[in-house]
Amino acid sequence: MKALAAGIGVVFLSPILIAGTGMMLASSAEAVKTSSSFNTCLTDIDTDKVAEQVTKILDGASGKNVHIEGLDLPAEQVPNAQTIVATGISLDVPKKGQITALATAMQESRLRNLSSGDRDSLGLFQQRPSQGWGSAQQILDPVYASEQFYKHLLKVNGWQQMTVTQAAQAIQKSGLPDAYAQWENLATALQEAIAKTFPGNGNNPDGKDPDQDRPSVTGTCTQDGSGFGRIPEGSVPKGYTIPKDADPKARKAIEWAMHQLGTLYQWGGSCTNAHGPDPMGRCDCSSLTQQAYAHAGVPLTRTTYTQVNEGKAVSPGQLQPGDLIFSRGSAARPEHVGMYMGEGLVIEAPRTTKPVRIIPIKDWDILAARRVL
Repeated sequence: MKALAAGIGVVFLSPILIAGTGMMLASSAEAVKTSSSFNTCLTDIDTDKVAEQVTKILDGASGKNVHIEGLDLPAEQVPNAQTIVATGISLDVPKKGQITALATAMQESRLRNLSSGDRDSLGLFQQRPSQGWGSAQQILDPVYASEQFYKHLLKVNGWQQMTVTQAAQAIQKSGLPDAYAQWENLATALQEAIAKTFPGNGNNPDGKDPDQDRPSVTGTCTQDGSGFGRIPEGSVPKGYTIPKDADPKARKAIEWAMHQLGTLYQWGGSCTNAHGPDPMGRCDCSSLTQQAYAHAGVPLTRTTYTQVNEGKAVSPGQLQPGDLIFSRGSAARPEHVGMYMGEGLVIEAPRTTKPVRIIPIKDWDILAARRVL
């Protein structure tokens, strides 16, 4: 299989790649400086423009007149991205897997084949010899490193139903597990642009894209809510306001839900009188979202199992205030629902003995997200 991936590289990859691994190594100090200088989300990626700039690089342009948002050294980074995509195609990895690999490499190395890193981390994915990823020499081979990433990804049970950042974290086990999401838009644009340069475009023989039903990744990136610090249960984090650009109906739903803060969870409760004496008037997770939207004039079904089919699917990395998010269980049959409030926060009725509360979205393992407006 490695021979096939290498063959693709020889036939299709630019001369920059063939020039040798040594030319693509960067010092760890420089890498840290580069990585830490970028901490904002990339939004509204123009795929056509990315494709145009990628083509220039692959045609041998120096990179001086090439601009791809998020890539500060495109002459070095684009060929590495092409190696990752080419290896994925050679291994028959679906488009989503290639996007996951690209997003991971962007976060770990900024798509640079680093000769050092944290402890003994090396290469595009910052893989560690001490953790069984291979020898240093092997890891510094971009094809080998990409192969190893894909082999680990394909062993993750249910990875295709996970978000990109969840799949990446299942392999990398990073101390910053949500960081991969910020690269999803750019990774998608790069994958699409690069895949078009290969015969067959990496599609299935029947022409159907295996990821064609995957939610769109265009829109606004999601913060993780960590900036609010510890949030006392039942309270509104200091400094939070409903985003000004929130849909008016979403605003009403969020405002109503916030008025239920501090009321105790009641399984099966209707959430029609959460502050009253009857426990069955209190909220469980799905009655909270149902009643919040009812007060905004938007009817929802009663249970988490049915609300996961309401509205339309959205990428967990592109949430807007008012979107419903689901966790526990499976993507098809989740067991918990909350409402995204913007600013990286979620309001939920969590479980027995706990009150309706606001928590950072980083504490959620999102299985699905739905936009009901």
